[in-house]
Amino acid sequence: MILYPAIDVLDGRVVRLAKGDFDAVTEYGDNPVAVAEQFKAAGADWLHLVDLSGARDGARRQQDIVRAIADVGLKVQTGGGVRTREDVEAILDAGASRAVVGSLAVSEPQTVIGWIAAFGAEQIAAAFDVKIADNGVAYPTLRGWTEQSVMPLADLLSEYRLGGLSHALATDVARDGMLEGPNLELYEDISKIRPDMNWQASGGVSSLDDLHALKAQGLSGCIIGRALFEGRFTLEEALAC
Repeated sequence: MILYPAIDVLDGRVVRLAKGDFDAVTEYGDNPVAVAEQFKAAGADWLHLVDLSGARDGARRQQDIVRAIADVGLKVQTGGGVRTREDVEAILDAGASRAVVGSLAVSEPQTVIGWIAAFGAEQIAAAFDVKIADNGVAYPTLRGWTEQSVMPLADLLSEYRLGGLSHALATDVARDGMLEGPNLELYEDISKIRPDMNWQASGGVSSLDDLHALKAQGLSGCIIGRALFEGRFTLEEALAC
């Protein structure tokens, strides 16, 4: 299981949002490149970078930070408001290894399938941020989690079955940034629906036990954010799991 330490960057500062709320920001410094260098020194190979400025306003995309972090020697997967083919090109041209597509992966799957054909399956990841209904069904959200799809995630994944989608992140939005543990049931379900895909767990990881549990489920990756910044464990400890 590949570990992706995460850096969320808003206006050049390292932050974390609680449940994606721009009014619930915790700051962790003003030097994301220095944080990336620390992750690299600890043994990380990959880094997950969320461009919150780009997500909030596509015209404020922070490509220089993407380039600087890639120059550290880490493979970078990054997203945040990716809306056009040109956005994907700019991210990859800045040195990222993989562009992460969120809302558009829910609202326009055929567009994303076209990008996969154009750039390659290794260069594109879909981010499915979901809300769990009372009956346990996962529904994707979009536009900063403010809207919910009427199509369950299971049905959406069927649309990608012949589209070449290989990498995807899944986040239970109720747990993101809350340090309450990951939604293991969600990852078990989606791994059964699409066992052919490389699934990354995102949101809620708070302990090394969480990492052991996710690894036992056979997930290909796990994104760790706030737990590292809050000192719940070190990246070295996480990589040793």
